[in-house]
Amino acid sequence: MSTQLSVVLPRVLIVSRRTVRKNKFVDFVGEYHLDLIVSYGAVPVIVPRVAGVHMLLESFEPIHGVLLCEGEDLDPSLYEAGATDLSPEEMEEIRRLHASDTAIDKEKDTIELRLAEVCLKRNIPYLGICRGSQVLNVACGGTLYLDVEKEVSKKISLGQKVEHINYDDYDGHRHVVKVVENTPLHHWFKDSLEEDGKMEIWVNSYHHQGVKKLAQRFVPMAFAPDGLIEGFYDPDSYNPEDGKFIMGLQFHPERMRKTDSDQFDYPGCPFAYQQFVKAVIAYQKNLTSSTNTIPKAPKLNQEMEKRRKIILKSFSLARNIYNHGTGMHPSRESDLEAGAEFLESNTALSVQQEKRLKQMGATVRNASWYVERVKLNEEKEGLARKVMGKMTVDQLYDLRSFYHMMGKISSEILENKLRDMVVYEAAAS
Repeated sequence: MSTQLSVVLPRVLIVSRRTVRKNKFVDFVGEYHLDLIVSYGAVPVIVPRVAGVHMLLESFEPIHGVLLCEGEDLDPSLYEAGATDLSPEEMEEIRRLHASDTAIDKEKDTIELRLAEVCLKRNIPYLGICRGSQVLNVACGGTLYLDVEKEVSKKISLGQKVEHINYDDYDGHRHVVKVVENTPLHHWFKDSLEEDGKMEIWVNSYHHQGVKKLAQRFVPMAFAPDGLIEGFYDPDSYNPEDGKFIMGLQFHPERMRKTDSDQFDYPGCPFAYQQFVKAVIAYQKNLTSSTNTIPKAPKLNQEMEKRRKIILKSFSLARNIYNHGTGMHPSRESDLEAGAEFLESNTALSVQQEKRLKQMGATVRNASWYVERVKLNEEKEGLARKVMGKMTVDQLYDLRSFYHMMGKISSEILENKLRDMVVYEAAAS
């Protein structure tokens, strides 16, 4: 039963955070995140912050949602922070005061930014909490303050200043934010906002950085009194019922709980997770539905079936030559030419033939050219091995990932084109 559930329930990827315990590295994820994801009907899949994982993200497919949460500061070079007005003395003071946060973790940065890019490219639901919201903004071209107190607080009046971090009161520290009307945050906290009529709630705060320039695609949902954006979303990618959810929150709604209690500060606190998982579930359904609506290939008549078998035989022969690097007897050239003619005509006969084409891994345009290519393969392979033998491990990982991606794209495009041809020929006949 548990195996069936793991297949059926949608998967939410969460990147772990790394710390040191008893002289050993320990990766962890806050339990509140995991509890809420599970309680609303999804499966959290932890992506460990391990060197090289950013090259293996395809191994975590299928991805139905991504939740990115706390962690150290993002590498400032990722958002052109060189334009800051902070003096060297101020920068040194920031590093001293926030030593636990300013230790850059480039591996975590790379993993999370790649996941954010995947979500944005494929419209996968994304919820960013605290650092996760900053990752989302940077991934879309936005920037961050290197330190809110140094860059924001000194430009405003005393009455507007906000303490965004209190190292001595990790869970209990709060400050007020003003919620923007007609945003998801407004709808989630509507009952609480109507009680005081001020459109304000008190949120926890444990960060010294924040959004400086908000990426163009996003709309703010909440502001601190000093003007710092505390929440934002993409209105064009927000419809949980339809599997759309792209959002960042600077505060932690999952940790807004009363002292020594699991009771939330406001009834609306868990709604971000509830609506996020709703979108994740809908995204999975949409994904499953789209893969199940592939049109079936028409049945072939006797003549076409005979032609299909000839071409299939041709590709089987070509595959054997390609895989084993063996020569070909002259009497078999006519058999090989049938496959070459098929490719040149660019005509699809069936979905089965399409699969055989993809299994081949070779583009044969004529028999003689292919035979010559086979002869050159050994020389090319030897040269490639010499060149790649001098490459670093990271370069080899990048190369393997690139060709994996290109192969996947080629397969998808080939699949769509051949399927369209099959449908067109069926309609024409």
